[in-house]
Amino acid sequence: MAVVKRPPFPVILVANDLVEGEVIFAAEHGWTRDVRAARVANDAEAAQALEQFGAAQARACKVVDAYLVDVEIEAGVPVPRHYRERLRTLGPSHRLDLGKQADFHL
Repeated sequence: MAVVKRPPFPVILVANDLVEGEVIFAAEHGWTRDVRAARVANDAEAAQALEQFGAAQARACKVVDAYLVDVEIEAGVPVPRHYRERLRTLGPSHRLDLGKQADFHL
């Protein structure tokens, strides 16, 4: 059996909502658009549970492209370590005071 390569801990699960196309994060009970409410996995068992949740949601045609993202915890908020993922948490605009991203600006 091959060893699954995962990003370093802690991690969150990111996906796109299949209907709306929005970036969403696995939360304690389902999905959220707010990265502050994302469920954080600090070990392999928790990460595997997130991956299984994402796979089940993809099979149910709820999400696409679910994958783990390594984060740092800053003031209790998971912040992606990589630039691309950081941009996904901020929303679709460079104007953070406008649109849906204004609700979740960090």
